[in-house]
Amino acid sequence: MVHLDTVTLPFAALGPDNPLPPLAPPRPVTPLIDASAAGPDMARNLAYGRPATLLPYTVQDGYTRELTDGKLTVAVVDNGVVRAEFMLDFGGRMRSLVHLPTGRELLHRNPILQPANLGLRNAWFAGGVEWNLGTTGHTPLTCAPVHAARVVRPDGVEVLRMWEFERNRELVYQIDAYAPEGSAVLHVHVRIINPNAHEVPVYWWSNIAVPETPDTRVLAPADAAYHLAYDGVLRRVPIPVHDGVDRSYPANGRHAADYFYDIAPPRRRWIAALDAGGSGLVQASTDRLRGRKLFLWGQAGGGRRWQEWLSPADQPYLEIQAGLARTQLEHLPMPPGAQWSWLEVYGLLAADAAKTGDWDSACTAVEDALEELVPRHLVDAEHDAARQWLDQPPVERLHNGSGWGALERLHRSATGDPSLELPGVPFDTTGDEQEPWLNLLATGDMRGPLEAPLSYQVTPGWRQRLEHAGDNWLTWLHRGVARWHAGEADAARDAWHASLAATANPWALRNLAVCDENADSAASLLLQAGEMLPTPLRALTVETLQALLAADRLRDALALVDGLPPDLRADGRIQMLECSAAIAEGSLDRAGRLIGAGIVVADLREGEDALDQLWFAYHERRDPTLPRTAHPLPRSYDFRMTES
Repeated sequence: MVHLDTVTLPFAALGPDNPLPPLAPPRPVTPLIDASAAGPDMARNLAYGRPATLLPYTVQDGYTRELTDGKLTVAVVDNGVVRAEFMLDFGGRMRSLVHLPTGRELLHRNPILQPANLGLRNAWFAGGVEWNLGTTGHTPLTCAPVHAARVVRPDGVEVLRMWEFERNRELVYQIDAYAPEGSAVLHVHVRIINPNAHEVPVYWWSNIAVPETPDTRVLAPADAAYHLAYDGVLRRVPIPVHDGVDRSYPANGRHAADYFYDIAPPRRRWIAALDAGGSGLVQASTDRLRGRKLFLWGQAGGGRRWQEWLSPADQPYLEIQAGLARTQLEHLPMPPGAQWSWLEVYGLLAADAAKTGDWDSACTAVEDALEELVPRHLVDAEHDAARQWLDQPPVERLHNGSGWGALERLHRSATGDPSLELPGVPFDTTGDEQEPWLNLLATGDMRGPLEAPLSYQVTPGWRQRLEHAGDNWLTWLHRGVARWHAGEADAARDAWHASLAATANPWALRNLAVCDENADSAASLLLQAGEMLPTPLRALTVETLQALLAADRLRDALALVDGLPPDLRADGRIQMLECSAAIAEGSLDRAGRLIGAGIVVADLREGEDALDQLWFAYHERRDPTLPRTAHPLPRSYDFRMTES
């Protein structure tokens, strides 16, 4: 049975998107410095497919840490044995999976929804099963709506279908979740469609959050794993014992860690997180979904702090994950017009022999129990049979996602390209964000007030339309963004100068500042852009303060803060930058008031060490003769991923 429901929980609203185009390339939490452990195939995949920017997406950084009770729409799949909930306004994430006969929740069902800066577009939240399509990191669609509908298979089984158009790669993805009568496992059939006439780099990981207890054991059918340490070195390490520690028990890990299990091709693809009694969630799939991974925050202060930042402190979690490649650092080449699909199954597994004993016998026990729960040949057969109904049109629309797929369908259809005419996943609704681009399609022109653009387009097809549109400040602005994304920096600057020449505007000034290699002139451009706005914009203020600090214009930075309205002065990131400027300028009383009151940076980035560096910089400036141990880092400022 498939139906809609609502859940009530405390959540922090996402707030408005940042209107400034993200011109920099995506920044990994840990840059890959040494990949010498990779074989030839992996090395190729590691070097392949990195996007120049996250455009055409905008950044989602308008949230706070103020939680308010509210209702969220979920879609439910329930066959009387398993019950799953999917969050349709948040990437279709599976929020909950309950084994009804025992009443056991198999996932980390986060009782709050608190965005934090761990996603590609910044906003991300912990819990459930996240469907990641795009590039290394949490998908751009993790905090965005998806289309959803009810589909009825030829045999009468109801299916929850969710789909969207991923704009950075121009791919369609389709998720069909269902539970046949009597099935003890939830079935999730995933299909990726490349509607383009060119090869596309593809990245997919299903990220599964599960409860972490002192005796949780994670198992996968491998005897080695690839581990990326925070020193940027990719290492192939033995599993389960590495550096004298049994890593199959995540509670043994002191620091945050990724372990990508190296599963040999003949083995069945699965991963399980089991409790002391040998029971817990198992995820298995058909062979295309090759990779499996364990992620843990670790038991050190920084890892525990991240846990409570994302979820209640008494409900720690870890992630078991499944992906197309062996590691999350890789992309795979998807041929023109190709369709890739696989079937995942999720359920409660009980394997008494897996709770103790050596690794091999524990893995064998899980494989035996998995074969009894859902035989491998039946999963393969179920995947093959899905071809009969994957393109079947929905019988009932449950939820509307974004209008970008519909806009792209219209854009392609105008040139005789039917590649997005997909009856099983209809793209047929547009919204306010698409209006300027619909006008460009209809009139060949683009006009608008001097307000910040709500959206961008950078693909070759849209760039061609922009280059042939009428000349005005807005068209030149968008041309510059598309040119920059294409790697044509000089042509982008020319476009932004032309935008300014047509009509003075802060948005072209800001873009010119971002690509200005001179810190002082970049800061001046940003100050000029800010002066043109009727009210300060948080994102522009943050960039201006960062530029002023880089240019060592400390008094200008503090003067800018002094002139801000109270709401921006209270913003945690702005306070952090103000404190940094005050320390460097020698205004230690000012810095002390800020750091003593407690700076809370709502969008602190994963791996960002700014708060601990700020704490120690302040105390070292006050008395450089004292060691750091004289002023221990407060727990509220400890987000360190390592000891150093």
